[in-house]
Amino acid sequence: MSREWIEFIQSQSLPWEPVELPLPGAAAECRRLSEDPDTGARSLLVRYPAGYTLPAGALGVDEEFLVLDGTLEIGGQHYGPFAYAHWPAGHRVGDRRCSDGAIVLTFYSATPVPAAPDTTPDPARLVEHLDGFQVPYTGNFHPEFPPGAGRKLLYQDPVTGDTSWILGTMPMRWAERSEKHDAVEEMYLLSGEVHGDRGVMRPGAYFWRPPELRHGPYGTLTGNLYFFRTKGGPLRTEYVEPERPFRWWPEYAPVLPEALEGLAQPDVALTRCW
Repeated sequence: MSREWIEFIQSQSLPWEPVELPLPGAAAECRRLSEDPDTGARSLLVRYPAGYTLPAGALGVDEEFLVLDGTLEIGGQHYGPFAYAHWPAGHRVGDRRCSDGAIVLTFYSATPVPAAPDTTPDPARLVEHLDGFQVPYTGNFHPEFPPGAGRKLLYQDPVTGDTSWILGTMPMRWAERSEKHDAVEEMYLLSGEVHGDRGVMRPGAYFWRPPELRHGPYGTLTGNLYFFRTKGGPLRTEYVEPERPFRWWPEYAPVLPEALEGLAQPDVALTRCW
C-alpha cells in the first residue's frame, strides 16, 4: 500500500503532536503531512523548541529538510530560513542545537532508526548544506512550460532521478492546460496563493499526488514560492486539455483520506506557511 492521495490540505489544520528521533534526547513536535503505512516513509512539519539539543549520530534512513523559520546549528553549521540538506542513510552529523526554536519541513525515506555500525553513506547522494537564497534560478526546464517562473534545483538523486526544488512564479500568471506526471509529485506552498481545480491554496498548503493524475490548470494573483519533490523518478510533464477552463477563486473541493476529512479547514486569512 502506498500513501493515499492528498490534494490539498492546509497544514495549519493538522494538530501538533510529539515526535521523537531514535537518538537520545530527541524530542520535538510535528504535524504529520503524510506517511507510507508500509515503509514508514513520512513527510513532517517539525517544530523544534528553544533550547533543543541532540547529540551527534547517524540514521539508517535518508533525511531531507528545508528550514522555514528560525535557525538550526548542526555540527557547527548554521541552517537558517531556506537552508536545505539531503543526508543519505548512514551519514553522521554533528550535534544539533536550536537556541530560539525553528520550523523545519522534514522528510524520511522510511521509519527513522539508528544506522547500523556498518552502514556506509553514498557520497553521491549527499547534500550537506545549501543556502536556498544563493541557489540560482533556472528556466526553460520544459519547452511547453508557461513563461513567468523559475526553478531552484536543490537535489536530484543520481540513482532514481527523484528531484527536489523550489519553484517561484510571477504575479498575475496562469496556465490554460492541465498536466500529468509519471512520478509522485509532492508540494508544500511556502508563500503566495494558488488558484487551481481544487480550490485556492494558501501558504502551508500541502499535497501528495500519485502518478498520472490530471491536475490544474493553475494561476496566481500574488506570485508564490513552492517546495516540490518527486518520488519514482524525475519530473516529466505531459500537457493535456483541462476538464474545465481555468477560473479564479474556485471552491475548495479536496481529495483527502478519511482520517483528514474532518480536519480540512482552509482559511483565507493565512499569511505564513505553518
